[in-house]
Amino acid sequence: MDTDLSDLRTLYEEIILDHNRKPRNYPLRPACTNHSAHGFNALCGDEFRVHACVEDGVIKDIGFEGGGCAISTASASLMTEAVKGKSVDEAEALFRDVHEVLTNEEAAAHGKTLMGKLAALVSVKEYPLRVKCATLAWHTLHAALAGKRTASTE
Repeated sequence: MDTDLSDLRTLYEEIILDHNRKPRNYPLRPACTNHSAHGFNALCGDEFRVHACVEDGVIKDIGFEGGGCAISTASASLMTEAVKGKSVDEAEALFRDVHEVLTNEEAAAHGKTLMGKLAALVSVKEYPLRVKCATLAWHTLHAALAGKRTASTE
């Protein structure tokens, strides 16, 4: 393996482990409840509730509660950092980008990438059974923003 690629993989693993050990925006704040949804992955038992405070079309605050594997917890933490302060439209665009990069082989072939710390999630593609773990919180946020109470990774 190329040294640069190895260093990058190590960095991504460190980001995932850090966000799992010290998740950001966890637990949720009680005031963050005007957009909420519950997500459950029946394959592995990961379960989260995402709450977002949306004012004037902007996610002013966001939090999550629940639990799951290191990948799902880290993804939820990374998601909350990525969307806080963004418009609902920007958050929905990030949801589509994350979902596309993790589930569509052609997306990577056409140069679709994730920026910043979210790029750490790309390594999950190497473990197809874990993609649903990485996308659960994102699907849950998407449901919450759409006014739905529950989310599915299907």
